[in-house]
Amino acid sequence: MIVYRHCDPRFPFLWESADQPPARWHGAGEGPVNYFADTPDGAWAEFLRHEEITQESELVNMRRALWAVELQEDLSAETPRLDAGLLTGGMDTHEACRGEARRLRAKRAKALRAPSAALVPGGAGGWRVDGGLQPGAERDGVVFAVFGPQPDLVGWAATVSGHPRVDLLKRLRPL
Repeated sequence: MIVYRHCDPRFPFLWESADQPPARWHGAGEGPVNYFADTPDGAWAEFLRHEEITQESELVNMRRALWAVELQEDLSAETPRLDAGLLTGGMDTHEACRGEARRLRAKRAKALRAPSAALVPGGAGGWRVDGGLQPGAERDGVVFAVFGPQPDLVGWAATVSGHPRVDLLKRLRPL
């Protein structure tokens, strides 16, 4: 399965150590936890939300790498047992999500699969071409949090120094 991840272009596309800032599915010292989205827009949206970027003018000088990464087809990703408000909420919901991730890791989970907190419902629809560029069918975005070092994952740089399409801002759930 191909998933997507953005990162600072100066660094590799995966975290390798626990020296990772806390995020929704891990606290300080609990990494590495690598986050992926099922679409490129989902990966961009997660970054935009985290950085609280909401204006087109803020995209102009953005330069991020976007990676396509192959996850194992047999990756067993657990589904968190939390309500939608916690799964997609702001910073005040992160500790509940971290607690759920700890519960899953204690059960030896290798990964979890959750709705995108950054994309509005239906915001992962993509594009099609029919008399020009047209919105694709609505679909919900998905994120994966993969626990632990992942030296066997293979990634391809989709862009080394880019930024997302401006229209993504309309599909972003602000933090």
